[in-house]
Amino acid sequence: MIDFRYHLVSTVAIFLALTVGIVLGTTMLQDPLLHTLKAETAQLREQSEQLRTDKDLADQFNTGSAQLIAAYEKAMVDRRLTGTRVVVVEPPGVDAAVRDAVVRLLGQAGGKVVGRISLTDRYLDPGQADLVDEVADRWSEGLEVPRGTPYERAGTELARAVFAAGAEDADTSADTGDEERADGFDPEALVAGYAESGLLAVDGEPASGADAVLLLAPAEPFALPGGQEDSGTAAPPANAAVLALARAFDRAGAATVLAGTPTADGPGGLVRQARAEDVPFSTVDTVGTTAGDVVTVLALALAREGRDGHYGIGPGADGFLPTVLPVPRPQQPPSPSNGVTAEDVATDNES
Repeated sequence: MIDFRYHLVSTVAIFLALTVGIVLGTTMLQDPLLHTLKAETAQLREQSEQLRTDKDLADQFNTGSAQLIAAYEKAMVDRRLTGTRVVVVEPPGVDAAVRDAVVRLLGQAGGKVVGRISLTDRYLDPGQADLVDEVADRWSEGLEVPRGTPYERAGTELARAVFAAGAEDADTSADTGDEERADGFDPEALVAGYAESGLLAVDGEPASGADAVLLLAPAEPFALPGGQEDSGTAAPPANAAVLALARAFDRAGAATVLAGTPTADGPGGLVRQARAEDVPFSTVDTVGTTAGDVVTVLALALAREGRDGHYGIGPGADGFLPTVLPVPRPQQPPSPSNGVTAEDVATDNES
């Protein structure tokens, strides 16, 4: 029979064993363990210092590369877009500084930004799709707008207005001096109608026979509808609205480029979804950098030649820049009727 003395002896033995283990752990094992920890800490510290050095060198190299590109960017884009009339389209959230830098470079390439279309939150709000549909219905008469979503129909109409031919297809009335297209279509009125409905804002004259469109992605991906969590795979509904517009521009037969910062090729980004859907127009994911702005201009020039591609650093890019550069476009001589000579144009370009 187990008595109290047995329990007492067992308990003492257990505590004695624990004591011996603690003593052994703090004496015999202490030095090897501390030595190992110190060695690993020193190794990690050395790796951290090396990474910091590598980062500093990379930053210096990138800064130097940006300075080099900035010094020669005008030569790299010179005459790539001579005579090209460009419309810039931007949804809410586009960085104005990024946009202005690209617009400046388009001018150095010989292009002319004839106008800008800014999509509003109302246009991109899924809850306002009925309004978009209503406005599209209002302007669809005589345009042969195909069936589809409200955004596909609206995109078709806006593309028709932006790329509508100008004076060469217009009849001039001798009595009034007003220009009216032979088919009765009024592109300016259509764009103004969309603006009056609160779906977009207009700067300049985007409905004046453009040759190309540069569509900018927002600085940050569009937000998901309320209550939804960003899983990294969900696509914001606004992406579909913008891409429908971009496809409409491309179907209209004009050069189309979608450009955004690297975040646009991240989760939920507009460029990432465009590439995932294998869109038929060009994309760039490095706009906002000196090199990326140059690539954007080159992509637009290539699109004018009928060559599309995906450029940048994202996983869906064909390469950082086109493998074959666009051919410089010949300088267009001015009309003799305006009294400007070729020498005047050359002087203007040099200035």
